[in-house]
Amino acid sequence: MPVPFLGRLNITEYAALVGSFLLVGLEALIRVLTLALPSSLLAVFYGISRRLFNRLTSPQQKRAEQRRRSVSASIRDASDFVDICAMFGYTAEEHVVQTEDGYLLGLHRLAWRKGEEDVRVNRGPNSVKKRVVYLHHGLLMNSEVWVCLTDEQRTLPFVLVDHGFDVWLGNNRGNKYSKKSIKCSPTSLEFWNFSIDEFAFYDIPDSISYILDTTGQPSLSYIGFSQGTAQAFASLAVHPKLNDQVNVFIALAPAMSPAGLSNGIVDALVKASPQVLFLLFGRRSILSSATMWQSILYPPLFTKVIDVGLAFLFNWKTQNISTSQKLAAYPHLYSFTSTKSVVHWFQIIRTKSFQMFDDDVHPPMLLSSSSKYTKVAKYPTRNIKTPIVLVYGGSDSLVDIKVMLRELPSQTVAIEIPHYEHLDFLWARDVDSQVFGHVFDALESFTGAEHTKEEFERYRSARHTSLISRNSSGRHAARGSDVVDSDVSTAVGWSNEDDTPVGPGEEHENEIAERSDFVPEGRPDTAMARQSHQAREGQIPSPSAASRLAKPRGLRVAMPGEDGYSRHSPSPSASSTRAARLDESVGTEATLDGMQDRDLDFEPAVSPATSIKRRSAGECQLSLDSMKGGRGISLGASRFPET
Repeated sequence: MPVPFLGRLNITEYAALVGSFLLVGLEALIRVLTLALPSSLLAVFYGISRRLFNRLTSPQQKRAEQRRRSVSASIRDASDFVDICAMFGYTAEEHVVQTEDGYLLGLHRLAWRKGEEDVRVNRGPNSVKKRVVYLHHGLLMNSEVWVCLTDEQRTLPFVLVDHGFDVWLGNNRGNKYSKKSIKCSPTSLEFWNFSIDEFAFYDIPDSISYILDTTGQPSLSYIGFSQGTAQAFASLAVHPKLNDQVNVFIALAPAMSPAGLSNGIVDALVKASPQVLFLLFGRRSILSSATMWQSILYPPLFTKVIDVGLAFLFNWKTQNISTSQKLAAYPHLYSFTSTKSVVHWFQIIRTKSFQMFDDDVHPPMLLSSSSKYTKVAKYPTRNIKTPIVLVYGGSDSLVDIKVMLRELPSQTVAIEIPHYEHLDFLWARDVDSQVFGHVFDALESFTGAEHTKEEFERYRSARHTSLISRNSSGRHAARGSDVVDSDVSTAVGWSNEDDTPVGPGEEHENEIAERSDFVPEGRPDTAMARQSHQAREGQIPSPSAASRLAKPRGLRVAMPGEDGYSRHSPSPSASSTRAARLDESVGTEATLDGMQDRDLDFEPAVSPATSIKRRSAGECQLSLDSMKGGRGISLGASRFPET
């Protein structure tokens, strides 16, 4: 039994609790005063914050902000998902699905390219048949985060629509588009009594079932971001039949069991008992005052507040997202969710286990342990049969890829973009070139719900082709770089200070995958994938235009072995056989054996600050800064399931 009174919390939790109550009390006072003020005075506060921002901003920054204002303001001020899509010329449908437990969830659909709004898509035998893709947002978000970008070509739903997909976007219960139930009112405690468990048991499977019933398609492809990936992990783990309805699961910035927050005090609060957190945030919607702050702060100042908060909590620098994109997207970042769902994440962080919600949490200071008498059920994620492709950021503090791979099936593919943080997968300047290529590789390869060996081999071939597809292409300039690839190309990565070639795995023995510093610019022309798509009756051809998307210049690819870890293959050497091959051994990484350096025309992915010592055609030496940047690619192969 716990020590009376003192055993309820530990010392760090007491300190965090006192500080948090002071901040919450201050915010509550400001909120009450704000609600009591007329709109004219709110406008005064808005003007004060604008003048304060302008006074602290240099003239150059002011001029740049003026140029960005027209593009960002229209997106920032858009009222909803449909309005944002209409700004870019796309027609969006709104749907409502009722979950088994009575919640009404909003779904959005983008099925038509510009100019084909009168075409019947997936509506009966005489309609145009398109493959279905489902996108799901992250924590404290809604479907707007997928479309509030300042450039059409960086907006994944628009790119998918233009490539012939029927695109659906989901929303969690409680958020802007799903704040209704047939059983209770949003003002009641009962309405907000949900966690990740309800997302997994009801929201995801019921939404997918509705989409497949509406479109008449046998399966769909799932693309999740952040918590949207965790919900898919959980749903696929507890619903075996759902694995037959999802042909591939693409996880962007995947979340399963984060290590914690970067700030020590806040991390202590996160790992406190649920009673403390419920006492602090209440039992309804969490952080509902965020909309109030957005209404009284000048937009550039509001974005700086968000940036400071992200740096404070997660140590994210958000340097890959432009200021204009922040001005457009940050006002659409927050949406309502329950305190219980956030507490659920705190429990997962505290226990370091992707588990169901614990309704019987024990205090931290116990005279005797009760762990051997009770055990909270974990989501059995190793039982997932759907192919999984993880695309994660090397600078994302919320992703522990080694822990994640241990809990996933052995055929899971993990691709790292080293310089990416969490939100970059939504809004980065180069998200189209860094991320979209991996998405289309998976979509083109996994087309049915059978999850056959042929599909895994097709995906492996697509990844392999991505490396060598530039063989016959002319020399070209690297995207995002001032360096022209005139005579520098390589198939393996690094040279040390003695100018002797070394394999990437030799320098980074504990890394998940080997690294190289050059990758092809264009997406591979995957003829095999396209032919397979065309052969499937009633489905559209593989999106061939995807080959125009630029290939990421900084990434690593790995597939785990039976123990969840990838193993390094020997580095290719000059004396190795001169044939490209993939190592098909269980749980190992694939290698490109013995390719002549000059045979591969890869682009050098270097920044202006990166130094290159030109030696001869096919050889290069990169600086330590380039190595730390993590730019490069290696390929993974793993055991394929029996058919």
